[in-house]
Amino acid sequence: MRLETDRTVLRHFEGKDLEDLYDYCSQDGVGEMAGWKRHSNRLVSKEVLHININNNNIFAIENKENGKVIGHIAVNDDSENGREDTKELGFVLNCDYQNQGIMTEVIYQVLDYLFSKEIEYVYACYIQNNKSSKRLIEKCGFTLEQEGTFYSESLNETFKSFEYVYSKIVWQLQKKH
Repeated sequence: MRLETDRTVLRHFEGKDLEDLYDYCSQDGVGEMAGWKRHSNRLVSKEVLHININNNNIFAIENKENGKVIGHIAVNDDSENGREDTKELGFVLNCDYQNQGIMTEVIYQVLDYLFSKEIEYVYACYIQNNKSSKRLIEKCGFTLEQEGTFYSESLNETFKSFEYVYSKIVWQLQKKH
């Protein structure tokens, strides 16, 4: 999958993305709010980059203006029930690019792509104290389904979370208006 928005290109990670990946993954709070430990050095980022290059479900978010990778979005299979018609989104963005509507653009583009396929439901979850993700997910039109818990291996901690869902039917109705 390769998608474009007005300001970004969503593409697979490449070896040249190491410095950009380290740049945002080492920022205070970026990883922790997504449930993983901040990158303490480039070696950690290099290992993660290798994993990301080999994972067809994780997409680099490249800024069209400067060619810099400013975050990533994961389009994962349904972790709860294993439904083939359901995906889960996970995303992070470099702090320098937050609150500019970039991730909203990215999520809308990914939803449009997924709902044009055989996908009926897309979930987005966040750790309860992550107010930025709450605002973003609600702004994008997801609706709260339930509270849950999320265990982070890298942080060795269980977090309370909120699980939101977007359905293909709602997406299609909203696109008509």
